[in-house]
Amino acid sequence: MQRFTIKFAVMAVMLLGLPLFGVHLAGYPIARYIEFPPESRYVQHAPFSWAAFCAYSAFILVVTLPLIITAVRTMRRRQPKAPAAAAFPWWGWLGVVWGLLFWILAWTRFEWFAVLQPHTFTFLWLGYILFINGLGQRQTGRCMLTARPGYFLMLFPASAAFWWFFEYLNRFVQNWYYEGVRFGPAEYFWYATLSFATVLPAVLGTRDVVLGTRWLQDGFKQFLPLAWPRPQVTARAVLIAASAGLALIGVFPNLMFPLLWVSPLLIIVSLQVLMSESHIFKDISRGDWRQVMACAAAALICGWFWEMWNYFSLARWVYAVPYVHRFEVFEMPILGFAGYLPFGLECAVIGTLLERLKVSF
Repeated sequence: MQRFTIKFAVMAVMLLGLPLFGVHLAGYPIARYIEFPPESRYVQHAPFSWAAFCAYSAFILVVTLPLIITAVRTMRRRQPKAPAAAAFPWWGWLGVVWGLLFWILAWTRFEWFAVLQPHTFTFLWLGYILFINGLGQRQTGRCMLTARPGYFLMLFPASAAFWWFFEYLNRFVQNWYYEGVRFGPAEYFWYATLSFATVLPAVLGTRDVVLGTRWLQDGFKQFLPLAWPRPQVTARAVLIAASAGLALIGVFPNLMFPLLWVSPLLIIVSLQVLMSESHIFKDISRGDWRQVMACAAAALICGWFWEMWNYFSLARWVYAVPYVHRFEVFEMPILGFAGYLPFGLECAVIGTLLERLKVSF
């Protein structure tokens, strides 16, 4: 337990302190980064650039295209349909009905529902979480909700803290803003926390379902072995680079904004490597990409629903992404969906840390 506490404290100080340290050295006023609720707009976002758009697109395709091709080829193979391990549970159907009901309410403006109209996000995602766990129950005969209820409940408060961290990082780049309603500090904190609490249960529940699919098991159990030589040296170099990137996101927000999603993951994994602990990339050294693919795909699936349900909701977010803000899918610029891939891995990393914390008690 002591080792876990020390490790968590080091990670927290680095992840929270580095961005503030960077803007402090640059001489920027600290007060604007801790304003609550966040309302000031002080980042001047760069206009769209075809050169940047093409460069980002090329990088994303180089990284993802071999994985996409393998996934599509595996899906197209004719395979016997796996029998359901269990019936779809009644509470899964409840999640479907609940989700459809609040989807309708989120996209309409009934006067009798006006008090709850700004808060449909939480209700929608509770329905999704019930549904995705029901799907996992039908697929494999077990899911987090029934097999690990204590861990499942832990995910909600952990998820709120987890996403508040990304809200904090967004203060340095201001890539998204909330609109539609205005709250005071206390209301903003509690209402936002309820919404943020659904993130980890949704993504990790979806990951469990993706892990049970045939295309993932057949296509990525023995894929491309990718092992780094001298992992301790590599981890130190990555840790230094990722830490520098996180410290610079507020100083150069137009250039460094992608590191909001990448640096936290690299910092945590580098520390795990240096402490000789298991990490999310360990299995790819022997060609097993199932966990990495499942986590990334799960976040992308959830991301589609996040963006879609946001589009016509009263309380919603909009984006301001430098250089690549064009070709929106709902409110999200199309290249922005790539951010969900490392985000899914970060969700899994936090989920694993929670599992170890639960064991240590």
